Amino acid sequence: MIRDFQTRFWISLFLTLPILALSPMIRDLLPFGNIFIFPGDLYFLFGFSSLVYFYGGWPFLKGFCLELRARSPGMMVLIGLAISVSYLYSSLVIFGLLGKFFFWELATLIDIMLLGHWIEMKSVLGAGRALEELVKLLPLEAHKVKEDGTIQDVRLEEIAEGDRLLIKPGEKIPADGVVLEGVTSVNESMLTGESAPVQKEKDAAVIGGAINGEGSITVQIQKMGKASFLSQVIDMVRVAQESKSKTQDLANRAALWLTLIAVSGGVLTFFVWMAFTAKDMGFALERTVTVMIITCPHALGLAVPLVVAVSTALAAKRGLLIRNRSAFEAARNIQAVIFDKTGTLTLGKFGMTDLLLFENPQMSEDELLNYAGSIELHSEHPIAKAIAAKSREKWPVEAFQAIPGKGAQGKVNGKDVKVVSPLFLKERNILLQDPRIELLQNQGKTVVFVLIENQIKGALALADIIREESKEAVDKLKKMGIQCLMLTGDNKQVGKWVADELKLDDYFSEVLPNEKAQKVQEVQARGLTVAMVGDGVNDAPALAQANVGIAIGAGTDIAIEAADIILVKSNPLDAARIMALARATYGKIIVNLLWATGYNAIAIPLAAGVLYPLGVTLTPALAAVFMSLSTVICAVNAKLLKVKD
Repeated sequence: MIRDFQTRFWISLFLTLPILALSPMIRDLLPFGNIFIFPGDLYFLFGFSSLVYFYGGWPFLKGFCLELRARSPGMMVLIGLAISVSYLYSSLVIFGLLGKFFFWELATLIDIMLLGHWIEMKSVLGAGRALEELVKLLPLEAHKVKEDGTIQDVRLEEIAEGDRLLIKPGEKIPADGVVLEGVTSVNESMLTGESAPVQKEKDAAVIGGAINGEGSITVQIQKMGKASFLSQVIDMVRVAQESKSKTQDLANRAALWLTLIAVSGGVLTFFVWMAFTAKDMGFALERTVTVMIITCPHALGLAVPLVVAVSTALAAKRGLLIRNRSAFEAARNIQAVIFDKTGTLTLGKFGMTDLLLFENPQMSEDELLNYAGSIELHSEHPIAKAIAAKSREKWPVEAFQAIPGKGAQGKVNGKDVKVVSPLFLKERNILLQDPRIELLQNQGKTVVFVLIENQIKGALALADIIREESKEAVDKLKKMGIQCLMLTGDNKQVGKWVADELKLDDYFSEVLPNEKAQKVQEVQARGLTVAMVGDGVNDAPALAQANVGIAIGAGTDIAIEAADIILVKSNPLDAARIMALARATYGKIIVNLLWATGYNAIAIPLAAGVLYPLGVTLTPALAAVFMSLSTVICAVNAKLLKVKD
């Protein structure tokens, strides 16, 4: 369609040149205009104008018929009426009717309309390019590993679930799967918005369309076609861009009213000028055509869809997938955000939060941690893994032995080292009074002690680690005037500790899975519009209950299905970004709607000729310029939409 408008524009523009040369008004202004005067010149003028009307004006004439057939008059009705009235009246003048013809105005009007549509459609296409870019992410071929271990290059459509594929360094991953062999880093930025490469090793999931890094990996395909992550993203973006929202309905109603105003205004203008100008039909008709042209609701028709297309594509590039446009619009009015704790505000796994030293000031924190980490390296317990991951060095351990339910012990650097629970100390009547320990335990943290040669040298506190982005997310939401709350099944001490760390407005602890939706209702009962952010199966009812449900992308399929918006990166900071984008999107829509409708308050009277006594009039072609200019302004305004980091 873009190519069609482009072609029609250039051909119509070429045909307009002889129309201008043959039109008496333009010809008289040219120093060499006499050479275009010859017998039958007006019939040539009629012929060239007919070509421009039927060829250049065809998209508008076709749209005119379609809108009338659908009983939904809009911009095509206005343009179709304007060019048809001009052409038919001018043709009658050529063949004997008294009056003046508008062939050069008609031709230039069609040229400008074609140019405006061409620019408009290019802008819309540019907004939807994200879908094309997503489709291009998949490679055309893949390296299939056969049963005998040989490699065969096959086309993408020949791959099936369960196939093993070799992905070489720098290649695109053809489909969703799991790593069987090899270690590499993968660039998933086009899919998740995550700029840093993600480390992948055995059993790690990979996404079709991501770019493999420095290592070769063998992947077993798990999802193809419509089931793949990339296809789901494309479908979500397409559905969101095509879905109609409340604001779109407002624009459609405004466009209908604007059409009715234009037609009635045009008719009124015609009869008024016929009455005031002693039945000068030419002038009255020119004013009528100008009114109908300048009132064309092109900008209004573009005001909402283009902003929707830009915002949805922009969100998708950042890993913010909008499944429900109406809910996304509602996000601008959110007054409270309720976060699930585990896996959303926190990582959902143990990590070390505090380290305390006792008795021996000569032992550094790193040394104490290395002793503990060396012992815990040999244990499979989650707490042990967290301590081992934190220590910088691992020393050889002799005579390692687990102490069931209480810790582990062994010899490190010839010293007897134990990492044990408070229960171990209690059973052996080892007393330790330190207010710091009591404070950590009151925060709901797990505390373990490090004994070297049976002397307590230090203590380590562990808890579900708060995500680094969580504090920034809460800060940004509060600056936007949004309250931040938390739901957790953990005890009050843990809930209070996380709430205090993040400076939350409120929190609910010891909440059972079936009570989460009820808590959302409680917050709504305070008169607040609520968004829920969660990731688990037990969050699905709460996501559905909230005014806007936001699922962390790494969560379960059930949670994602219940959500209106999906945060692919599992980053709570994106919850603040989606609120900011919703507000910015609405702001752009309102500016576009005001511009698209507001300028008519000045343009229509001017086109009707209210300033004619002062010598100021608008030609139909100039009206088309103003109308197209308003459309381009709306397009540019939409393209300036940004996502705040």
